Amino acid sequence: MPNQTIRRRYVVNGQVQGVGFRPFVYRTALKHALTGSVRNTSEGVVIEVQGPAPQADGFGDDLVHTLPPLARIVDLRVDEMPPAADEAAFEIKKSSAGKGHNVLISPDIATCEDCLAEMRDPADRRFRYPFTNCTNCGPRWTITRSIPYDRPVTSMGCFPMCPECGAEYENPLDRRFHAQPNACPVCGPQVWLADAGGKPLAEGPAALERLAALLAQGKLAAIKGLGGFHLACDATSDAAVAELRARKNRPHKPLAVMVPNLETARIIAETDRAGAELLQCRERPITLLRRRDGSPLAEDISPDTPFVGLMLPYTPLHHVLLELFAEQGRLPALVMTSGNLSSEPICLGNREALSRLSGMADVFLLHNRDILIRTDDSVVRPAPENGGPATGMDALFMRRARGYTPAPVFLPPAPQGRKAPCVLGTGPELKATLCLTKGDQAFPSQHIGDMENLATLGFYKEIQAHLRDVLQVEPDLIVRDLHPDYMTSQVAGELAASIGLARGGEPLPVLPLQHHYAHIHAVLAEHRHEGPAIGLALDGTGYGEDGTIWGGECLFVDSATLEHRRLAHFSTCALPGGEAAVREPWRIAQAMLWQLGERAPDPERWSWAKEHEQACRFLPQMLERGLNCPATSSCGRLFDAVAALLGLMHVISYEGQAAIVLEASQDMDAQGDYPCPLRPAPEEGAPALLDTLALFAACKADLDAGVAPGTIARRFHRGLVTGLADMAAHFAAALGVEHAALSGGVMQNLTLAAELPAALRARGLTPLVHRLVPPGDACISLGQAAWGRRRLLLSKA
Repeated sequence: MPNQTIRRRYVVNGQVQGVGFRPFVYRTALKHALTGSVRNTSEGVVIEVQGPAPQADGFGDDLVHTLPPLARIVDLRVDEMPPAADEAAFEIKKSSAGKGHNVLISPDIATCEDCLAEMRDPADRRFRYPFTNCTNCGPRWTITRSIPYDRPVTSMGCFPMCPECGAEYENPLDRRFHAQPNACPVCGPQVWLADAGGKPLAEGPAALERLAALLAQGKLAAIKGLGGFHLACDATSDAAVAELRARKNRPHKPLAVMVPNLETARIIAETDRAGAELLQCRERPITLLRRRDGSPLAEDISPDTPFVGLMLPYTPLHHVLLELFAEQGRLPALVMTSGNLSSEPICLGNREALSRLSGMADVFLLHNRDILIRTDDSVVRPAPENGGPATGMDALFMRRARGYTPAPVFLPPAPQGRKAPCVLGTGPELKATLCLTKGDQAFPSQHIGDMENLATLGFYKEIQAHLRDVLQVEPDLIVRDLHPDYMTSQVAGELAASIGLARGGEPLPVLPLQHHYAHIHAVLAEHRHEGPAIGLALDGTGYGEDGTIWGGECLFVDSATLEHRRLAHFSTCALPGGEAAVREPWRIAQAMLWQLGERAPDPERWSWAKEHEQACRFLPQMLERGLNCPATSSCGRLFDAVAALLGLMHVISYEGQAAIVLEASQDMDAQGDYPCPLRPAPEEGAPALLDTLALFAACKADLDAGVAPGTIARRFHRGLVTGLADMAAHFAAALGVEHAALSGGVMQNLTLAAELPAALRARGLTPLVHRLVPPGDACISLGQAAWGRRRLLLSKA
């Protein structure tokens, strides 16, 4: 009967807390004249609606198809229930806690247009208030202690709301209904400006006005933001940028720049549709765009590359500061780089910043809203048009953090009737992340950094504990890198023991997975690909199964059976001095010249032979005797060697610098390429060889013939792409495989990211590329977790 009263119970899981979902449900129920309730629980958002069947059906349609901007339904369960007697209205009930949940925590989201309009209205009570937000924007992940997401479990719990804010918070028809960070100048957090010793200089609006004036005068500031501190200065001032680089000990690595709007971005960089969409998306990542000729930015913003990292403001504080800075008569463009010393985590609290950054900043803009979770800015670049099918967004991640964490990567579902295990991937040593699985979701952490000091280790342990807590899961298995001495490998053992002890039993099982297999499992996991693929894992360093340093690998990987095989690798070369060769690429170039028969470098021919005369004199002896000369098949080291050979970069100050300079040096109009043939395996059962030494030799031959370095760089890139694609096609045909998975830090090279997938498609293969996590080592933890989860599912089949 059409007017029969029915009652339905919905359990909704996904990104449905802290995003205005309950008021949306309330309004939708009123629209359809239904009674019932909605409540946040550990089970998810539980909705009960009651009324005539047509109205209930309409509610169900709207629930799925007219969601609030930030909401995302991952799982929806609907049950019929007996109608309740004497129910007269629809109400929003108080949240209830419990063990376990399937709720996705929202990432931090940029300030919405409604809040900006209020902040720009001098008659509004939130005029230029730097902590304005609503259910459609503002902090989430960085201020959340636990789930359900309610004000007492956020860092806003210590700010009681004034009557006006309280009325907004309690009104289901207001966009600030249950906006947990809701605040205003009367009751919310406040800012103040201090000198390097912590002495207050100004408070409230005056603090931001004075800061803008000081930045216009060339001063350097530490600014407390959303997920940590930034170091800021005038991005158009050569002197200010040079001083920032000197104090931060960051001589060459690019610096990010914040501008107020797309119009200013277009003054600085070439901004096409894809770039504009990334700049303006609600996640507001740093977006790499080609710097415009005649750009007003300081020359040293990005000295090694024609690209500059731009971002638009994502907090009210940033918007206000840039408006005030423009009023100083300056182009509103501020350097906003991580507030830390190189290799250390971003600063979190006021006292920590005053202690760690006092030698870098002249003044400190502080506030009293605690940041609970350190989160750096995300970095992306528009995905190349030829980069292959996107799995989530048209961007290539360089760093995944603010705005995207803790959004999950969805994995293939467990077999019907089986519960998916929880696995922790502890990640790599450099660009570390960790990853936990829960059901069919994997949760990679934000960027943590290089595990080379106690501060980063502490940050890593904080995030590991926080992820377990907010997801309310405990791992059944831990997967680590094959390298036994990595800090993350040691943490895996310690964690396994502590979890086992807490459970009153044996340590948790810990399994190693080789670095490059983890790379390929990560990209397969992104695509939910179950089955075989040819994997091209191209990076700088990974401990190999044979004890050598891998990095230019052609692999067979089956994500269903977990069969792995090393099919081929790059020509091996020596790293004279070990880690010293990574910092000084001339050593690798000399080692490869030595392989080609040039036993002693000519100082009149090779400039490094003069610059590093003493070390250079000993290298032939080291190579002859094999002293401290570990072998590597690394793709990244090949780029380093060619950059040094061409005289572009002999010593680097940050990871990947030589490869960045080599890519930027290409003459894109140059014709031709170099041979990079596949050689058969030297013995039965051994991997084949991609002859990258021949590729290097061809570069040298052209250099000897007087060919311009830009032409050689272009021919090198094109020859490598051809060699890789031919190799993948050869093994795909031999093994009956249709997919080629591409991963590793070298895939952040824009030339390879654009041209290698296209070359594979031209050979009949389907390329699988990263779009949800970076192709560099930050994806390793996802690959480890996905592999471990599949292994447990197979073991219990």
